[in-house]
Order: sequence, then C-alpha cells, then structure tokens
Amino acid sequence: MLELAVQKVVVHPLVLLSVVDHFNRIGKVGNQKRVVGVLLGSWQKKVLDVSNSFAVPFDEDDKDDSVWFLDHDYLENMYGMFKKVNARERIVGWYHTGPKLHKNDIAINELMKRYCPNSVLVIIDVKPKDLGLPTEAYISVEEVHDDGTPTSKTFEHVTSEIGAEEAEEVGVEHLLRCPVMRKIKHMLPNENKVKALYTQIFIKRRETSKTLQWALFPSGSQTRSMV
Repeated sequence: MLELAVQKVVVHPLVLLSVVDHFNRIGKVGNQKRVVGVLLGSWQKKVLDVSNSFAVPFDEDDKDDSVWFLDHDYLENMYGMFKKVNARERIVGWYHTGPKLHKNDIAINELMKRYCPNSVLVIIDVKPKDLGLPTEAYISVEEVHDDGTPTSKTFEHVTSEIGAEEAEEVGVEHLLRCPVMRKIKHMLPNENKVKALYTQIFIKRRETSKTLQWALFPSGSQTRSMV
C-alpha cells in the first residue's frame, strides 16, 4: 500500500470564504474559469492544518494545457508579508476552484514544490450542487508502470474535512442563528452544521458578497474596492 506524506487535510472556514471572495473578484473583471492561490498552515505528523490562504495572479490557455502563468514573484512577496504576521504559517500547498483536476495541475504542483516539497492541492468547489464538503484534497505521487516505461507523476486523493478553532466555531454558531440557516440547523445533526453552512454560503456567494459589501462600506466605491 502506498505510504502518503499526508493522511488528512483540515481546511479552516477562513480559507473557504477567502477563496469564494477571490473567485467573485476575478469573475467581475475577466472570464477565467478558475482561480488559483496559495495555502498556508502547519503539519502535525501526517495531518495538514490549512488555516490561511492568499490569491496569486494566474492565467492559462484553454486550448493548450502547456501554456499557463503563475506569478511566483508575487507569491514570494506576499508570503514574506504573511510570515511577518504569523511565522508559524508556512506554505503547505495550493488551491484552485476546479471543480475537477486539470491536465496542467501536475506541472503547477511541481512549481509549488519549490516552496513546499510535500505540496498539497485542494480543489474548492465554489458552485456546489449538493450539501456536503466543497473540498477535495490531493498529493502527487510517482506512478510505476508495469510495462517498464519511466515513472510518471499523478495525484492521489487525500481525506479532507472542515475544521475550526474555538473562535471560528463561535462565529459559525452565530451565523447558524440567522434566518437563512435556521431551518437547515434544525434539520441536520451537529456534525453536519459546518458542512451545511459553507455549502449554503457558496450557493449564495454572490448575494452574500454584495450584501456584506454594501452593509460594511455604504459610503464611497473607493472604500469598497479595498475589500
């Protein structure tokens, strides 16, 4: 049986919401089918705790999988600033909004290995159709062929779940008290509350983003553009 460097990936709520915001912002100015960013966190044995993230400029050719661009200079500058805030959060991998694996993901992952040898890819579905986890985690492995041809890299699926610190859990419970979530809260058992909450946030992402934007920054588009 293949021994993986990571057995479970725990994704924090902040990461999910940041990715949704990233997708929404890019969607307003272009026609990219997916967005890409960096995951920050820490390792505890073979459990990866993904506690933060940031967006990275990315572009690709829809007709040619070998043509893509990820701004690693921007990546390094942003990571330098994040380290000043929290030195314990290291680069642990990257994300994209999929919703499925792409042919050039292996190549992008090889670039990310410059910053994290055991780079993990987390695909976050910002358009979920079902209640459940919007995340799929993968790690690259060497695939050995029976015919003796050279090995090739492929992705192996890794278990993922949504996890939160105590303060984050308080925030989740607060959101679950809102009218939109009240029915779902009573319909589902406790362990499904977080899944239900974030699935609904993704489904309602555009409405939620617009409402929060105007509620928090009602005066002046210049202030709103800073969010």
